[in-house]
Amino acid sequence: MVAPWLLLALPLSVTAAAARDKLLGVHPTSVSKYTPTKSNTWKCLDGSKELPWSAVNDDYCDCEDGSDEPGTSACSNSQFWCQNAGHIGSYIPSSRVGDGLCEADCCDGSDEQPGVCPNRCKEIGEAYRANRDAELKIQKTGSKIRSTYIAFAHKEQKRLQEEVKSLAKEIVTKEKEVERLRDIAERTESLSQAALEHKKQSPLYQSLLNHNKALKSLKREYQKHADRERQLGDILGSLRTGYNPNYQDMAVLEAVRGWEELAGLPHINDIKKGGDAEEGGEVTTGEGEKAGEPEDDGLWTKDELDGELEDILGTDYTQLLLDHEEHINAPTGDSVLFKITSYLPDSLLPTYEVWKDNLLEWLERLGIIPEETSGATSESSRAQQNLATATSELNRIKGEKSEAESTIVKIFHPEHFGIEGEWKKMDDECLEYEFGEYTYELCMFREAKQKPKNGGSTFSLGRFKSWNTDARPGSPEYYSKQYYKHGARCWNGPERSVVVLWTCGTQNAVTSVAELEKCEYQYTATSPALCLPPGAGDNGNGKNREEL
Repeated sequence: MVAPWLLLALPLSVTAAAARDKLLGVHPTSVSKYTPTKSNTWKCLDGSKELPWSAVNDDYCDCEDGSDEPGTSACSNSQFWCQNAGHIGSYIPSSRVGDGLCEADCCDGSDEQPGVCPNRCKEIGEAYRANRDAELKIQKTGSKIRSTYIAFAHKEQKRLQEEVKSLAKEIVTKEKEVERLRDIAERTESLSQAALEHKKQSPLYQSLLNHNKALKSLKREYQKHADRERQLGDILGSLRTGYNPNYQDMAVLEAVRGWEELAGLPHINDIKKGGDAEEGGEVTTGEGEKAGEPEDDGLWTKDELDGELEDILGTDYTQLLLDHEEHINAPTGDSVLFKITSYLPDSLLPTYEVWKDNLLEWLERLGIIPEETSGATSESSRAQQNLATATSELNRIKGEKSEAESTIVKIFHPEHFGIEGEWKKMDDECLEYEFGEYTYELCMFREAKQKPKNGGSTFSLGRFKSWNTDARPGSPEYYSKQYYKHGARCWNGPERSVVVLWTCGTQNAVTSVAELEKCEYQYTATSPALCLPPGAGDNGNGKNREEL
């Protein structure tokens, strides 16, 4: 006989079980929507029908939106919510409910009859959280490294800006130098070799050359004597500090006294007895003259001589000769009366110049005036070479300035080194990965290569083309992929190309290489540049929607 209290408890337990069944597969945020009315009815969530409460989860689809069967497979357009206590809840299609298969996304087994699938959420959740914590640690470390990359970008921007300013000043100086050399080249070009050589035979030019040779010779001899004077001073200094005055060697004493007087030094015995220090001695010039004695008016001091002599020895005497020639041939203030071009209208000047050139040509042919040599003179060739060298150097500096300006623009450009410049640190950095018989190289923003380990040809796999064109520039997804295209063409195939898939990591490294299609390669790589601070951005790896 059944106890009366059991009969009373039975309806209550059945009712509780029935209530749980009605909420099977319902997301916690939607539980309030699955409450019967006072008349024990319930409306479809789309409001299309009102059903008896018993029709919910009765394994028969009544609502068009499938909302009456959240815990069965009766409605094809419904979804089943797995609570997965101890792990992360997730939806699965209702078609998988009660199919006898244990779903990975439903680790608590609630989509099947009790006992069919074990509840593995605890162990799966623990493994997931351990992996998540490891990833979070990598992300935190990587984000700190990324901040140093950003700081580097700002320093690099400042450095390049200073470099641009410096190069701009250098360009102004070089442009003046080019103009000076162009002027020399034009003037030397207008002179014949014979005329120039004739001018070089002038007494003034020859005298300047002799003076230059004399100065170089005097400098050489002066250097020899200066070296010998230093050696002699070292010898006498050693004698002064090391001789024994007790022997009363008059020759040694006289030498020491003479050196002290010449060098303006106090007597060594006075110093040893606690007298004045050497710094208090009388200062003399290199020639033994005491400081303060008047110098000859108009003559250079030693410092001026050291500074000016090199400039004099480096004088370009050919240019000096041409400047002198131009000076003596320059018209005086009164000679303008005889310069016919000063009186001609501008419209007639071209005709006059042609007429003048023709006249000079006929005078040369008749022998009235000496004929100019048609070939380029050696001086002219040298002047042209100097001009070409200076022009090339000017163009090089302009190129460096232009490249620096271009890099400044790219540093914080979203389509180049990132909004914060975080990828500038890796500009031209080369990463390598060994796989099989090859070493795969990735030089950032430059080129990807395939290099054989045992000799053979190195193939270009492509040059940098762009970031991820399917994402918005500046977003984390945009920097998660790179394209390197137009590499060496495969035999009887397409041009080689590479797709690089980037993820957050504490090191810049290529982690795998695969040839997905013929001559189409995929690199996977890690970099701190992609590690945003936890919770920042869409790719911060923050599991904000986890439900444990």
